[in-house]
Order: sequence, then C-alpha cells, then structure tokens
Amino acid sequence: MTRRQQVAWIAGVAALALAAGIGFQLWRLGLLGGPPAAVAGEWVLASQFNDLKGNPQPLAQWRGKVVVVNWWATWCAPCREEMPIFVKLQEKYGERGLIFVGLAVDQPRRVESFARDFGINYPLLIGDVASLDLARKVGNTAGGMPYTVVIDRQGRIAFTELGAVKPAVFESRLLELL
Repeated sequence: MTRRQQVAWIAGVAALALAAGIGFQLWRLGLLGGPPAAVAGEWVLASQFNDLKGNPQPLAQWRGKVVVVNWWATWCAPCREEMPIFVKLQEKYGERGLIFVGLAVDQPRRVESFARDFGINYPLLIGDVASLDLARKVGNTAGGMPYTVVIDRQGRIAFTELGAVKPAVFESRLLELL
C-alpha cells in the first residue's frame, strides 16, 4: 500500500468514526429517531423497581403480555385524570393479557394512600432517578408526565404517549395488540 493509499484509508476511517460519534450524540439528545422498538422494549423489561412494600419487582415478570408502563406522580393533575381509565381497562382486558404497571415518581406513603383512594387494581412501583433516565431513553426527551409506554407481547414498544391518554383512541390501540 502506498503512502497516499494509507493516508486515504486513515482519513476514511476517521471520517466514519466522526460521523458515528455525531450520530450517537444526536440520538442521545433526542434529535434523531429513538432506538429500535425491540431494543427500547427490552430496556424497559430488563428494569426492576421496588413495590410499595420495598420488594424489587422485575418488569420482565410480565413478558409475553401487553405491558403498559405509566410514569406518574400523585401531584400530577393529568396523571390523576387518567388513572380511572387505566383501572377500567385493566379490569376489562386483564384476562386477555393486558397489564398496567404504574411507575410512580413519588414517595411510597403518598402512592399507597393514592392507590387506596383511587382503587388501583394493578401493580404500582416506585420510580427514582433511574426510572426517569429510562423514560428519557425510551422516548420521553421532554421529561414530562404522565408518560406511557406500551410494549407488545414480543417485547417491542408498540407506541408511547406523553401527557394524558385519550380514552377511546388509547383503548382501540390496545385492542389491536390483544
């Protein structure tokens, strides 16, 4: 290989590395499309958070179901508005393989009181900084709440929703997955 060919080869490799680095940073900042649905779904299912009693609960225990993970807080008004919708849908479609998982970014005692008052009929887990980072990684680059991620039976993210869900549209999209 001549000196000129070596320089051209090194320049080409350097250009590819630079393009990959720029692409990664744009993706990380949410300026490019997110990760593939299967990868992002696996990130969610590979996570674990404590339940209201402090016991770790892996989200992988619901693999094979349609899993709706909802980031919320007791102080979040839109979160409070959509909770009765989730309770009804869990009751209506739970036997068909639908499971809601509330990931509360809040204090356990507040969440426990809220769950009693609202008659929550699905698992509630306590989120932390890692849960917020997970939400960002799977599409919530704005960091808003509520944020809902729906994972299909194959472990892929089927769709996400930032803000309160629209009941009829949300239910029809879930039915497509059941």
